[in-house]
Amino acid sequence: MRVSIEPDRANLPERASTTEVEADPGRRASVVVTGAASPLGRRVCARLAAEPWVATVVPLDRRPSTEGPACALVDLLTDDLKVRLEGVDVVVHLASAFGPALDGDPEVVRADDVEMAQRLLEAASSASVAHVVLLSSATVYGAWSNNPVPLTEDAPVRPDPRFAFAVQKAEVERLAGEWRDAQAGSTLVVLRPATPVASDHPGWLALALRAAGALRGPDDDAPAQFLHLDDLAAAVVATSRIPVDGVFNVAPDGWLTPTEFHALAGPATRVRVPTWIGDRVAWLRWRLRLAPTPPGVQAYAARTWVVANDRLRAQGWEPTQLSEVAYVEATPAGAWATLSPTRRQEIALGGAGVVLAGVAVAAVALVRRLHRRG
Repeated sequence: MRVSIEPDRANLPERASTTEVEADPGRRASVVVTGAASPLGRRVCARLAAEPWVATVVPLDRRPSTEGPACALVDLLTDDLKVRLEGVDVVVHLASAFGPALDGDPEVVRADDVEMAQRLLEAASSASVAHVVLLSSATVYGAWSNNPVPLTEDAPVRPDPRFAFAVQKAEVERLAGEWRDAQAGSTLVVLRPATPVASDHPGWLALALRAAGALRGPDDDAPAQFLHLDDLAAAVVATSRIPVDGVFNVAPDGWLTPTEFHALAGPATRVRVPTWIGDRVAWLRWRLRLAPTPPGVQAYAARTWVVANDRLRAQGWEPTQLSEVAYVEATPAGAWATLSPTRRQEIALGGAGVVLAGVAVAAVALVRRLHRRG
C-alpha cells in the first residue's frame, strides 16, 4: 500500500460543537477493543469493564490473550469486520503491526497499520458505529528544530519521512479525518501519546530512542517525555464515551531535561559526532541488528517533540505519573539504580571521558566500511 501525507488534511478540524451526539444517560454501551491482548489493551479492557456506562466489552486480537479475559481471534486484514461490529456502539482501535522488528518486518513494509485502520473504519461505517477512538502517536508532529515546546494539537502534522511508524500513523489520521467528515452523527477521537512505557512494557519506541541517543550531533540535547501505560489506558477510557470528539495529546505533566534524562538512563557512553556520521552509523547498526535504531528514529532522539496535555485535562483526565517515574519503572533495576544521583553523574562523566576517543574512531571506521561496500 502506498502511504502519502496531505498536510492540510492531517489535523482533524474541530467541529463547531462536540455535543452534536448526546449520550443517553440511561443506555449502556457495547465496546469493541482491538489489540486487546497487548499490555495496553488488557489495561483498557479492565478499566472499561468497571465503567457503569459500559454494558459489554468485546476484546479482539489476532493473538490469544495470556492474561485477562479471553480475546476473540480476529485478523483485521482478512476477516469480515462488519459482522464483528454489528450492534456495537464504540470501537477502540489499539492494534498495530509495529514492535521490536520495526522496518524490517514485512507487515510494516506493507503498511499493515494503514490497511487495518481503513478496513476497520469501513466496517464501522457499515455497522453505523457511533463513536471511534483511534490510537495514533505524538511522533506524527515530527522532531524538528523549530518545534515549539511543548507542542499543542494545533501544531501541523509533519512526521519525519524516514520514520515509517510516524508516517503510517499520520496516514491513519488522514483516513480517520475523512471517515469522520463522511459520518454525520458519529464522533471520533484521535489520541497522540508521548512515548508509552510500563514495568511490563519497556516499549520498542523507548528502547529505540535510548539506543539512538548514544550518538548525538554537536547541538543535540533534546528533552524527553515518557507516558505511563496506566495513564494512557485511563485516557483511552476517558475519551471512549460519546460525545467526546477531536484530537488529544496524551502526556504527563512536563518533561525531562536532557541532563535529567541522562542521569536516569545510566552511564551509557554518548558520543557527539557530526550529524551525517551519526545518521550513517545508526543506519548501519540497524542493518546489522546491533541496535534497535530504525531509519528516522535518530531525529526523534536528537530534537524536541514533547507535547502539552491541556486539552485532554479539560476532559477530566489527569496523569498520575511523571516522566521520570514512568521511565524508571520501565527500566530494569541494576547496580546503577542503587547509586545516588551525584555518584551516577560522576561515573557517567568519567566513563565517557575514557572511552570517547575509541568510540569515535570506531564510528568513523564503520562509515568508511559502509562507503567501500557502496
